[in-house]
Amino acid sequence: MSSSWSRKEKNSRFTYIFSSIKKISIITVLMTSLTFDVGFAKENHNEDLNKIYHVYVGNKYIGAVSNEKAIEEIIASKEKGASQQYKELSIDASSSVKIIPEKVFSNQTKDVEILKKLEQSLVVQAPSFTLSVDGEPVVSLKDAKDYEDTIRMLKLQYVSQQELNSLYVNQQSTNIPPLQTGEARLVDVSFKQEVSGAIQKVAPNAIVTPTEAVKYLMTGSLEQVTYKVQSGDVLGSVAQKHGLTTTELVALNPGITVDTVLQIGQALNVTVAKPFVTLEVKQEKKVTDTIPFKKIVEEDPTMYKGEKVIKQPGVNGSKETSYLLTSENGTRISKVALKEDIIQQPVDEIEVVGTKVISSRGTGEFTWPTVGGYISSGMGQRWGELHRGIDIARPNNYNILASDNGVVVAAGVSGSYGNRIVIDHHNGYTTLYGHLSSIEVKVGQVVEKGSVIGVMGSTGNSTGTHLHFEVEKNGSLENPLTYVGR
Repeated sequence: MSSSWSRKEKNSRFTYIFSSIKKISIITVLMTSLTFDVGFAKENHNEDLNKIYHVYVGNKYIGAVSNEKAIEEIIASKEKGASQQYKELSIDASSSVKIIPEKVFSNQTKDVEILKKLEQSLVVQAPSFTLSVDGEPVVSLKDAKDYEDTIRMLKLQYVSQQELNSLYVNQQSTNIPPLQTGEARLVDVSFKQEVSGAIQKVAPNAIVTPTEAVKYLMTGSLEQVTYKVQSGDVLGSVAQKHGLTTTELVALNPGITVDTVLQIGQALNVTVAKPFVTLEVKQEKKVTDTIPFKKIVEEDPTMYKGEKVIKQPGVNGSKETSYLLTSENGTRISKVALKEDIIQQPVDEIEVVGTKVISSRGTGEFTWPTVGGYISSGMGQRWGELHRGIDIARPNNYNILASDNGVVVAAGVSGSYGNRIVIDHHNGYTTLYGHLSSIEVKVGQVVEKGSVIGVMGSTGNSTGTHLHFEVEKNGSLENPLTYVGR
């Protein structure tokens, strides 16, 4: 039984295998027939396809046209026109254009419309050397040479070519000679911002000359902004309108001052400079500086207050100083002393001042107002009128002395007295000294008893050199001999 079952099983496997082989053969035949038909159909349809060209400018889709040559002609025409305008530049209009061909069954392109749109969308560019500040493109130059010229011209705004040449030589040298007094040298000139250059394609009209680039980098503008003066304008109001101070407006307009009267229609430069770059210049300078002498005051209680005597004259000293001077865009921002060498020490000035105070109130006891002398004429009637005081003549010297402490209340010419002095003794008494040749005191001055106040003379109504001396008490004349008898 088992052998019978075994034979049946073998027959079944054979039948299954045969059936599978048969199916595979049929599928293979069908696939071969299908491939042949598809290939045949594709070959026949290629003969009916049309080629079109999709046009992109940058990432913008312009459209499709049927003629690639027409696209090339539009580009060439655009480049030719720009090349005639910008003869020194290498013009390119094709790099931004992408053309993608495609085969289609139906060619329904609008060539005229798309080509016109392409011409309007084309961007003409030229290779440039673009200057960037802190990574931001600011201005484009024609090439690397113009870029280097711009950097050099920026530096020449604040230093000379000779200084730049010397700086280069010193940077290459290991033995730089020391500065002599009065000499200066450039230590460094650099931008505070990161300034760099790189090749970049830009619109041809964006490319400027080095001179224009310098102006733009230093002012923030290629054009000077002007304002025409209107009725009622003054410097202050014009400055305020444009965000300037009056000082800044005057600095922008050489030839005018803060006192200038503006004329209607007058053009003023109101360009507010907003530099893109800050140029830092460092210089070392050696100079001879003065060391000022000190003033020392010594008090002397034996000298009257207000009196001064120079005991020792002051003499300035000198020193050699090396400074590091730092400027930004032409404005000094720091001055640091690097080294000092004393050449001569200063000598202090010593001034002696008096501290003794003179009382402005008289003692009530009067002293003889001259140095010696005699009474040439007493008080009383003389030549038909009252002689108000006494006359003293022929002294040992001509000094006139204050008869007591007091304050000078009059000092100058007064009618028949000539040069005269009046002293108020602040105790009811006043004294007068007339006919002086000179006066040594001034109104308001406190004088001490016995101090020199003038010199005897013969001014006014006088017949010879003498002193006319008067005393008043509470406004009434007194005979001086009652107080200064000899």
